[in-house]
Amino acid sequence: MKRALAFGLVSAQFVLLAALALLPHGVLWPVNLGAMVAAIVLCAGGVSLAVLGVAGLGPALTASPIPREHAPLVTTGVYGLVRSPIYTGLMTGGLGLALFGASAWHLAAWLALVMLLAGKARWEERMLLAEHPDYAGYGARVGRFLPGVGRLRRSA
Repeated sequence: MKRALAFGLVSAQFVLLAALALLPHGVLWPVNLGAMVAAIVLCAGGVSLAVLGVAGLGPALTASPIPREHAPLVTTGVYGLVRSPIYTGLMTGGLGLALFGASAWHLAAWLALVMLLAGKARWEERMLLAEHPDYAGYGARVGRFLPGVGRLRRSA
């Protein structure tokens, strides 16, 4: 059941990313030079952050949100700034695609992506807390998607 949920979440995130890239262009706002530059910067920054996150995981890397057994807890590099840099990168790049797409459908797809990744991150963190005793302290120091934002509360 756990693996099926993981597969479903990963599949849904790819569907939403594909929708952001392939939905027809809208007219909610003008996509002028400024919007184009902002969209390109967001997409490039998002891809860069996601790639740094992938590279930083090393042997802990898995496509599934289910942590790899006996893999080390990574807390350095980009993981020293945010706990979920891959998800942050996907959200940032998705925002760039939504900005370029300029439609209500793009906004809806991006919001759905953000909600999906937020839920997926919380589920993944529960498993990481069970697997790594040091995760609670790490989560209390480092924000989930943005530095300092979404830190875990220390248990009393």
